[in-house]
Amino acid sequence: MKAYIITVDGDLISQSAANNCIDSHTRFKPLIKQYFHIEKFDAIRPEQVDEEFKYMPFTWTYPWDQPRIDFKSGLKLTPYTTANRKKRMACFLSHYHLWQQCARQREPLLILEHDALFIRPFNYEFTMDSNYGIIGINNPLGATRRADIFDSQIQTMRGEDLDADGVLPVPTIDNFDIPQGLAGNSAYVIKPLGAEELLDLINDYGAWPNDAIMCKQLLPNILGVTKKYYTKVQGTRSTTTL
Repeated sequence: MKAYIITVDGDLISQSAANNCIDSHTRFKPLIKQYFHIEKFDAIRPEQVDEEFKYMPFTWTYPWDQPRIDFKSGLKLTPYTTANRKKRMACFLSHYHLWQQCARQREPLLILEHDALFIRPFNYEFTMDSNYGIIGINNPLGATRRADIFDSQIQTMRGEDLDADGVLPVPTIDNFDIPQGLAGNSAYVIKPLGAEELLDLINDYGAWPNDAIMCKQLLPNILGVTKKYYTKVQGTRSTTTL
């Protein structure tokens, strides 16, 4: 499995956080059966966004100012706090390019944002055996809204809820019309079939923030999370909200 950490070139905070993540993974090397290296992936920058979208078969369709109902899906789309819109669009594009690579090369990827930090060795083989096509490995606490509910539901799932070696369906933490998915999208495994379904969604719905388009309502039976958490967020400054 290949692993990439999305890093903003020239940004000292992003580079330092990415190095911390890589170091945290390296420390567990003796405990990882099939050790994998983490490669930095240069994030799309805000000044590249307009040129990038010129060549995309879709446009940005998520609202910026006022909530709206997406009638095709029935989802309520609520604007994110965003000081610089192009930063959020750049974040989407960075993930999107890796989703394309996963589908094109037919090889699963571990995708990390620079603020991820490993807290235990990630022996990923069990995620390959899982039926889920996209699997979050991140601790929700500090990483997503309603994190306490998210965590509580994961920890109380038992028996028949468990997939291969402890992969669970994404918990429901809100009303059905609110997009719900992985814990912050900071650390997840994506397989080719999962990437293909996600790319098809984007062609149908347009570009949305990662955690909105990658939701359980649009990707039923595709999204899973690990019962054990392998990463957490470092708490670094956001590169999309600010």
